[in-house]
Amino acid sequence: MGYSRTRRVVYLGLATGLAMALHIFEGIIPMPTDLIVPGFKLGLANIITLYVVVNFGMRDAISVSILRTTLGSLLGGTFMTPTFFFSFAGGLASAIVMALFYKYGSRLFSMLGISLIGAVTHNVAQLMVASVVIETVSIFAYLPYMLFFALPTGAFVGLVTGQVNKYYSFRQS
Repeated sequence: MGYSRTRRVVYLGLATGLAMALHIFEGIIPMPTDLIVPGFKLGLANIITLYVVVNFGMRDAISVSILRTTLGSLLGGTFMTPTFFFSFAGGLASAIVMALFYKYGSRLFSMLGISLIGAVTHNVAQLMVASVVIETVSIFAYLPYMLFFALPTGAFVGLVTGQVNKYYSFRQS
């Protein structure tokens, strides 16, 4: 049985609010890695994105990702800054890629694997936007450093999402 439209909107609104809260929370956590990889975040809001991918699908995950990055940046004071554009590109790209891998590759990839692919995609998308902004591809020299920190947090996101989904799933039947 599917969701009623109202129930779906309420759950997606709650997911967006939680993702925004995590996005803002991450923005205020001081990171010692800022000396190595400026702007590094844990990616906790991606737990919500991956959860929405699994339970509601790509379209809703994209909507939640767009709303989370836009409203979270607006409330966090980074709207229309380079940080916003990097976050927006990374969030959108990773939501799309995780949804595609979940839909077409879930027999090959676990939640952990899909999350790791999302973490890599997020970083590559951020660097693509940064390379356009600063007009050089040399920014990709940061990718190994970014992945050094992103892969463990991507694994954490995948493991947490798997556990949350195991006990609290809204998947339609």
